Amino acid sequence: MGQVSVTVNGTSYDLVCGDGEEQRLVQLARYVDGKIAAIASTVGQVGEGRLLLMAALVITDEMWDAAAELRALRGAARPGQQSAEARDQDQALGADIEALAERIESIAARLTAT
Repeated sequence: MGQVSVTVNGTSYDLVCGDGEEQRLVQLARYVDGKIAAIASTVGQVGEGRLLLMAALVITDEMWDAAAELRALRGAARPGQQSAEARDQDQALGADIEALAERIESIAARLTAT
């Protein structure tokens, strides 16, 4: 198991991750910290939990927009695609989004538990 220390909103957190995932977790934490800093500059320091929730919502919104754009690009690349195939792809993409959301929630839970 890997271990990494990250700082989000001025607070340092020690996190455990899979071996080799340390750098990726640091990058993700920096991204989340940037989102929180942008939100805090607008609404102020409204509490760590609320800032984390707002950042998670902003990141999820970005992810959903990216998923919609990907679906549109896939549809444009295959104009004769059958609707059943499109539905299968949408379901697979939805499962991927849910898995990413669960990872975000897991990371947020680890951050708030520390």
